[in-house]
Amino acid sequence: MKRVIILGSTGSIGEQALDVIRKNPSRFQVVGLAAGTNAEQVRSQADEFNVEHTAMGADEAATLVRDVPADVVLNGITGSIGLGPTIAALEAGRTLALANKESLIVGGDLVTRMAKPEQIVPVDSEHSAIAQALRAGDHSEVQRLVVTASGGPFRGRSRNSLRDVTPAEALAHPTWDMGRVVTTNSATLVNKGLEVIEAHLLFGISYGDIDVVVHPQSIVHSMVEFRDGSTILQASPPDMRLPIALGLSWPTRISGVGAPLDWSRASSWTFEPLDEAAFPAVALAKEVGRARKTYPAVYNAANEEAVEAFHAGRIGFLDIVSTIERVLEAHTAPEQLTLEALAEAEDWARRQAEKLISAK
Repeated sequence: MKRVIILGSTGSIGEQALDVIRKNPSRFQVVGLAAGTNAEQVRSQADEFNVEHTAMGADEAATLVRDVPADVVLNGITGSIGLGPTIAALEAGRTLALANKESLIVGGDLVTRMAKPEQIVPVDSEHSAIAQALRAGDHSEVQRLVVTASGGPFRGRSRNSLRDVTPAEALAHPTWDMGRVVTTNSATLVNKGLEVIEAHLLFGISYGDIDVVVHPQSIVHSMVEFRDGSTILQASPPDMRLPIALGLSWPTRISGVGAPLDWSRASSWTFEPLDEAAFPAVALAKEVGRARKTYPAVYNAANEEAVEAFHAGRIGFLDIVSTIERVLEAHTAPEQLTLEALAEAEDWARRQAEKLISAK
């Protein structure tokens, strides 16, 4: 039986993880729960799963991870505040089931140097798919990674047509049920840009060999192309419980987590190139990833500020990515990447983004 700590237990990832555990009581024991603000819901979860140790906020979550014996830590926190708990999990020697992509992207080389081989198990559906497909061959045989994107609610629309979209329209994702920030990031494709950086850090594949393709059905979650011309893909109905369960039990699969595809019914899968003119966030993310140092942290922090401003009605939809770009243009990274430098860069990026937003 694996002892599990769930960070972000009241969010979408946390709730679905508890559902997986609820249905597999002989495999998992929840030993710790942490969330940001909803203390009442955490107490209810703790009562149901007989959990003694709970925490509120990222700092308490990091302490919980260090102090409570556990086999797996699922980091389902949203945003770069998940970096502290991610580092705590790695330092404590836990297996890190990582749904909080921002902590890896912001931490970059600091996180990857700290992690032992296979200590980080991806929970994002795209990276889980890649991890599964990579088991079909040796790392040296990989030609490229193909990360799929649903295209979000604005797939097929021109850049000009996006100028006046509303927050409600941006949150109307056609496939996934996610939180406000992640759903908005999916609409701008900032989320896919972050996933490209994450794929590079997780799997050691160069940015030139990581492509994004639009797949509206969200059935193929990503692909690995090998040097002999073979492409291995992972396909399943869009249900986050599958990559969550695999993250908790890696590399062992659990029976009956989700419904498989129904091959007795006719269906079509389509793939389209990404319109980089309408959605420049992915190309910008690749530039940021290559620049390394504190640039990914600035990209992420500026985006978080811009997303909040968009939902507050202070800026338009297209201003989200343009704000990120302008903040990046003004940034000068320090020579050495340290936790202090990351914190300072994030704080600067948020202030710079706010300055630009207020001036509009």
